[in-house]
Amino acid sequence: MPNRLFQGVINQMRDTTDRVIGVVDESGTVISCSELPLIGEVRKGVIAAGVFSGQPICVDNSTYKAFGDSVHPEYAVFVDGTDEMSRNFANIIAVALEQIKNNNDEKFDRTNFVKNVILDNILPGDIYIKSRELHFNNDASRVVFLIRVTNTTDVSVYDVLQNFFPDKSKDYIININEHDIALIKEVRPNVDAKDLEKLAQSICDTLSTEFYCNAVVGIGACITGIKELAGSFKEAQVALEVGKVFDTERTIISYENLGIARLIYQLPTTLCDMFLKEVFKKGSIDSLDQETLFTIQKFFENNLNVSETSRKLFVHRNTLVYRLEKIKKLTGLDLREFDDAIVFKVALMVNKYLNSTPVKY
Repeated sequence: MPNRLFQGVINQMRDTTDRVIGVVDESGTVISCSELPLIGEVRKGVIAAGVFSGQPICVDNSTYKAFGDSVHPEYAVFVDGTDEMSRNFANIIAVALEQIKNNNDEKFDRTNFVKNVILDNILPGDIYIKSRELHFNNDASRVVFLIRVTNTTDVSVYDVLQNFFPDKSKDYIININEHDIALIKEVRPNVDAKDLEKLAQSICDTLSTEFYCNAVVGIGACITGIKELAGSFKEAQVALEVGKVFDTERTIISYENLGIARLIYQLPTTLCDMFLKEVFKKGSIDSLDQETLFTIQKFFENNLNVSETSRKLFVHRNTLVYRLEKIKKLTGLDLREFDDAIVFKVALMVNKYLNSTPVKY
């Protein structure tokens, strides 16, 4: 594609100068030229002379000016002659070709296209048109992983992930902001959720052990079709936000496993505040001390089993029963009753949500 693109521009410039102009690639091969017979010629002295260093350089009676990637330029313009006019021509043509190349890359770059899709920066009606232009596989199953870096690091996590997933035709790495990087991964149909979590865990482990970089990963739902990518990305975002509130110890949070936490997170804070006041009519949830809250947590973890909970807490069964009676007096809820336990469990989660989000009236 660049060859034809450059040749078209050079053909238009041919009449503006009486000199031979063209483009060589990083191997020194002429890929476009105002003199067609020269296309395919290999100019061996170009590489040795350091033409791709950035500054205009004269080699074998021609002036060269590199363009393309700012770190490792892939192409160089050449103009016959070594005088000031040749240098000016080379600079001007390099600027023009670089701009045209950038515009073309943006137009046909799949990663940029996927980024626009997940960020809702492209009209729904244009998605399928663009995907056909890019020969994008619209039938593949994909899932969005959102990797959030939680500590300051000099490591480029983006580069690490690029090396971790080198197949750019199937997997796309996208910088979202300073801390978040999205991985759009092609997966087999009906992939097991546990396999996705294992992959996410391997990402976190690699970043942690090899680069001392801490990260958490949110996983959206597995989808088929390009339009649904935006939904999977939003789910991965929600997974991270909900995990930050309700499960701060986990590093892998899957949207499909959020359960009731997802529902609570989507409720208005005013409604949550009202719910707490109705549940704890006899007293505030804040009146429960840390020991009592720890007892409640263990009681839930052991499926409301008094004997098992007392064993895990290393306390006598009667001591635990006394604590549960104390909770009943303070709150009006008997945690040994299933319905009351459900209400209390939800109330604890709602309280945690409110503590992370100010109530808005």
